[in-house]
Amino acid sequence: KSFNAELVTDFDVNLPKVNVVQQDIGRVLLNLFNNAFYAVQERRKAEGEGFNPTVEVSTLFSEGYVTVKVRDNGNGIPEAIKEKIMQPFFTTKPTGEGTGLGLSLSYDIVKAHGGEIKIETIEGEYTAFSIIIPSNPILV
Repeated sequence: KSFNAELVTDFDVNLPKVNVVQQDIGRVLLNLFNNAFYAVQERRKAEGEGFNPTVEVSTLFSEGYVTVKVRDNGNGIPEAIKEKIMQPFFTTKPTGEGTGLGLSLSYDIVKAHGGEIKIETIEGEYTAFSIIIPSNPILV
């Protein structure tokens, strides 16, 4: 309750409507937001008051694809586990704080919409998840 973070938005004004399962994409976004806020909170605990926790959300429409990017300035993802984070039941959170299903389910949902999830990260600096979905996806 005592934690605050800055939320920065940059939304593309030319974003088209996309035919998606709203509840599913909403679940993906909620998971990415929860992970981002968790990451910046953990870094704040480690670095103290001088650290400014920030989560950025942006959208972009380009070449027939809609991209939603969620970027945080948390601790980043170590290279050694980057390949594992989409696997079911893999979590870096302490016992009782995460199931390890959020990113796995998100991956499956985005794939079902004909899209992909890309990860950019530098350990100790940031993580950015990009959800890329065709503007006219074929839902499976």
